[in-house]
Amino acid sequence: MQQLMKPQRFLNKACIIRNPEKQLNPDGSAINPWTLCTVQQVEDFKSVVRVLPLWSTCIIPAVVISQHSFPVVQANTMDRHVSREFQIPAGSFVVFGIVTLTLWVVIYDRIIVPPLSKITGRPRGFSLKQRMGIGFFLSIIATATAALIETKRRHKAIDQGLQNNAKAIVDMSAMWLILQHCLTGLSEAFFIIGQIEFYYSEFPKSMASIGVSLFALGMGIGNLVGSLIVSVLERVTGKNGGESWVADNLNKGHYDYYYWLLAVLSGVNFFYFLVCSWIYGEEGLNKVHAEKEDDVDDDDDHTALGDEMLEKSPKISVIL
Repeated sequence: MQQLMKPQRFLNKACIIRNPEKQLNPDGSAINPWTLCTVQQVEDFKSVVRVLPLWSTCIIPAVVISQHSFPVVQANTMDRHVSREFQIPAGSFVVFGIVTLTLWVVIYDRIIVPPLSKITGRPRGFSLKQRMGIGFFLSIIATATAALIETKRRHKAIDQGLQNNAKAIVDMSAMWLILQHCLTGLSEAFFIIGQIEFYYSEFPKSMASIGVSLFALGMGIGNLVGSLIVSVLERVTGKNGGESWVADNLNKGHYDYYYWLLAVLSGVNFFYFLVCSWIYGEEGLNKVHAEKEDDVDDDDDHTALGDEMLEKSPKISVIL
């Protein structure tokens, strides 16, 4: 018989057989699967519920990633020349983040993990929650760096008398933007990959696809929240005829304030993650439980439970 996990014990009521004659078919299966669940179904649902708080911590980093259009606008107002004849397209600076992510995955897996695993005693060096936490912390650094660079760019534009000229090129190299892109890419390498691996490690094999779905859902909500933040800022900071923080003219707006806001939100999210991580406890409990019962399918659950309950008493709970 399957054993029920202790977390969220109130959900165990969903698989209690109170009246075998009304709830079970002769073969032991549930007459109405909406009123009586198998133990495996309850445990699968618990796995999802247990992960949701940690999943919610990935929304703010997704907001940061979704604002990829702002650095493009910044690059358009900066000197993008690498040589006299060649300049990097404004939209291509995001490649530096992608390259950083790719290189770090290889470096971490092939160079850092072997010695680090000997120190930490973990096969992957850091635990999955630690990798997510490092990614969240780097997200704070990335947005703070972006704020400092934009502050410098805006001050130069004003000093050069370009405040009213949105299309003017500021005498400042766009290569400064590479730093924030690299930090963002490094942040993604930690928290995105760590998040996906975390879902795979916590969910049973039958729920593997839910991990990818949760990741995609978090990114989608992050995009919506990012758009909502920009809309609210436009209304609040642009009222009474003033220039909003995210004005079309970067030199009149305050994109640096916007980046600082993202940095603050990322900081709050980081501490929220620490709390959720502490509450979650040890990793892998869901997986271990699922592997012990991997050979038991849903029909067998009801058959075994139904037969035993009929042999004993209709009032006995199957919860151990």
